[in-house]
Amino acid sequence: MLELIKAAKGYIETKTALRPQIGIILGSGLNRLAEAIEDAVFLDYCDIPAFPLSTAPGHKGRLVFGKLGGKEIVCMQGRLHFYEGHKAEDIVFPIRLLRELGVKTLIVTNAAGGINEGFDVGDIMMITDHINMTGTNPLIGKNLDCFGPRFNDMTFAYTPRLQEIARAAADNVGITLREGVYIGVTGPCFETPAEIRAYRTLGADAVGMSTVFEVITAAHCGLEVLGFSLITNKAAGIIRKPLSGEEVNEIGRKSSEVLGNLIKQIVGEI
Repeated sequence: MLELIKAAKGYIETKTALRPQIGIILGSGLNRLAEAIEDAVFLDYCDIPAFPLSTAPGHKGRLVFGKLGGKEIVCMQGRLHFYEGHKAEDIVFPIRLLRELGVKTLIVTNAAGGINEGFDVGDIMMITDHINMTGTNPLIGKNLDCFGPRFNDMTFAYTPRLQEIARAAADNVGITLREGVYIGVTGPCFETPAEIRAYRTLGADAVGMSTVFEVITAAHCGLEVLGFSLITNKAAGIIRKPLSGEEVNEIGRKSSEVLGNLIKQIVGEI
């Protein structure tokens, strides 16, 4: 693993002189934020040694280096999912790579189903905590001591300092920012109404098929983390209609500008 990370890092360093300390992961339908990056350098995942390929619809599969909000950043325009058949350790390969490239702060975004009945489609939820319902963990196996301890703490996986910055930024741009707990599942099918009722009982406000592996690994690596879920649909059973991936991506595209403006404001304040 370490040799593969070094190979990927070496390739990237030949393509850009930027050494950003802020990384951003874009979820389903949220590609438009990458269009706001200035002086952008695009590196396709398929060209980076050992980098797993993203196959999910709406994920372009490339790293974007450049400037946002006056800061140097690197953006994952497309993430990796367990349902694509990737191993957990492959899904978090990019997180460890970003850490080796100098990233200290990670902003994760996703499209999620709203479990909290007070949420509306198009709302932005700041993730204050998560529940891992995938049945596995990306840190299983031999510990990589150079990244973090065998048993890392998750109490402050979502960094309180960054949450304060996000609340102030939301006020500045006039966004009503929801807050809540994200529950991560494997997918690829949407959840049943019975599962949603169970997740609500557990304390979840939104559900999705990503993010938890990335945040677990980021915490293990010592990165500060800020997370957002764009509520693209009401979860199964809340309204009596079928769910579709196309609808999720479409709502993501329509609402991504709002989330993008918020993230740009936050990046400028970090």
